[in-house]
Amino acid sequence: MSNQRTPRDWALLLALVAMWGSSFMFNSIAVATLPPLTVVAGRVGVAAVVLISIVYLMGKRLPPPGKAWLPYVVIAIVGNAVPFYLITWGQQVVESALAGILMAMMPLATIALAHFLIAGEHLTRRRTTGFAIGFLGIVLLMGPAALAGVGGDVLRIVSQLAVLGGALCYALQSVLTRLIIKGDVLVSAAATLLIAAVIVVPVALWLDRPWLIAPAASSVAAVVWLGVAPTAIATVLYFMLIRSAGPSFMSLVNYLSPGVAVMLGLLVLGEAPQANAYLGLALILAGLAFSQSRPRGS
Repeated sequence: MSNQRTPRDWALLLALVAMWGSSFMFNSIAVATLPPLTVVAGRVGVAAVVLISIVYLMGKRLPPPGKAWLPYVVIAIVGNAVPFYLITWGQQVVESALAGILMAMMPLATIALAHFLIAGEHLTRRRTTGFAIGFLGIVLLMGPAALAGVGGDVLRIVSQLAVLGGALCYALQSVLTRLIIKGDVLVSAAATLLIAAVIVVPVALWLDRPWLIAPAASSVAAVVWLGVAPTAIATVLYFMLIRSAGPSFMSLVNYLSPGVAVMLGLLVLGEAPQANAYLGLALILAGLAFSQSRPRGS
């Protein structure tokens, strides 16, 4: 696979950064008055309804029952149901800054898996160095004080491991998507989210009994947003980017998303980033440029 990325690849990447970069903030708003499982169920349920409606309005159809659904089941479990719940549950305890740092392990895990499983996705020194520089930038961007929260009591440690587990699920999903998801990307995204909804929604109804909950309007709005943009639309863009540019390039989303978190903090919450934030963002961009550049003479 060539290291040359098209403008379309970069546009898809930046769109995913914008959508997924907002997820941590909206997750925090959602779990303020809703249980994590209900948030996940609402998120994938809304996303499934949106994409299935679009599929049928465009005259397309989901695959007939049978083996064709097996890849969608795998991706729904590994890439939606399990990581969504792990991260949402973990964010009840883990701050957004620390969650962002833990999620930054996803690109490193992705390039390691892709090296062994996908042709053309070799673990080069340049790519590894670039990703390491980017990870250091994330630590600085989020603030080194966030690392002080690593460890702690048993619940905190388990919550951090849950977020890290979600990151590793996303890494595995990226590689598996490239290997097993074929055909129309819109149909694939709709089928995957339908399976995720079928798995999660009944469990949430059984365990959380959400009809007895009186959530804040802000939590409900956050769930709807999470379903429409960071889940429904982003899943389609995600499949498109994986197919055209590969999982290692797609995983750069997790290096750029913290920049969106800083911007939202500045514009929405009135936070003023410190000098380390700008240095961290510079390192992230430097790592991105280095990992995607080609050695002289190649």
